[in-house]
Amino acid sequence: MEHSKYAYLVLRKVVAILLFSGLVLQGMAQEMGFEEYNPKSTLVVPEHPISKAKFTFIDVHSHHFRMESQNLSELIADMDRINLGIMVNLSGGSGNGLRAKLKNVNDHYPNRIVLFANVDFNGVGDPGWGKQAAAQLEADVKAGAKGLKVYKSLGLRNKDVNGNRIAVDDPRLDPIWEKCAALNIPVLIHSADPKSFWDPMDSDNERWLELKTRPGRKRSDTNPAPWQQIIDEQHRMFKKHPNTKFINAHMGWYANNLDRLAELMEEIPNMSVGIAAIIAELGRQPRRAKQFFIQYQDRILFGKDAWNPDEFPTYFRVLETADEYFPYYKKYHAFWAMYGLDLPDEVLKKVYYKNALTLIPDLDRTLFPE
Repeated sequence: MEHSKYAYLVLRKVVAILLFSGLVLQGMAQEMGFEEYNPKSTLVVPEHPISKAKFTFIDVHSHHFRMESQNLSELIADMDRINLGIMVNLSGGSGNGLRAKLKNVNDHYPNRIVLFANVDFNGVGDPGWGKQAAAQLEADVKAGAKGLKVYKSLGLRNKDVNGNRIAVDDPRLDPIWEKCAALNIPVLIHSADPKSFWDPMDSDNERWLELKTRPGRKRSDTNPAPWQQIIDEQHRMFKKHPNTKFINAHMGWYANNLDRLAELMEEIPNMSVGIAAIIAELGRQPRRAKQFFIQYQDRILFGKDAWNPDEFPTYFRVLETADEYFPYYKKYHAFWAMYGLDLPDEVLKKVYYKNALTLIPDLDRTLFPE
């Protein structure tokens, strides 16, 4: 009897411990933060993962900062794996730095990699700055640059010789845009950042997680200026230079408002848009995005931005398939799932390579289908 009573007491203790442990685990689960919550979907739907693009494509928005010394054969192998025909390295620099990068490219893969030049905005306000900057750009193009890339620092951080923020439409920069028109080269320009970076960092902000993990991206109306002001500066500059071909990076931060972007496309016929780093916006509105792509199929270019070959398949899947509810690769960009646009082949060809061949001079057309 005593033995049975002892066993019963031990059993009660074990049950109590298990119940307590379950409550603790349950409490831990209830206290789990948004950063940790990343459930796997139980949805069962047709899946068509894609490892390489359906058509050979041009990436008009990539960044490689050591191209003067990097082993390009490794890069080309990664490009071949995803069917990337020509990569545009926007981080070409200027002067001797640009020439060093061009030499490495021309010595090894002259038809697979393109470099865009960059302008140094230090000295804006000095007499003759615009003329000198335009002359340097012309020299860079003669050396082999195929376009101009303007970083978001213009409008955000660049200051003139008096310490004032340089507006995107500052008239002192006009010689640059006019020189690009004369040279018939495109300007790929990134202005501002997503508007959410200016919005209050609260529970209503879709980019809350990104701002928490990367606090340096938070902006305000006084640091450096209101979002709409910077965006309006860019649009005024585009309109002021109708003969210059502009590629608005990241769809001008209007991928989440395609109706407004469509209005801008009508207002600014010399503006094309790139889809770098905003595929998550398109993948959550497949019907509206498909309609937009068909309507403006001649003015949309493929771009990725950060070079990570393993992330490209998400782009391919969004553009090429009709798949539903598949994951994105960066939760801090998008905590939602993706849907495919299922674009027609002719639209895909334009986005993947035809539009870039039209805008960027002297690319090797033999790399691409008709």
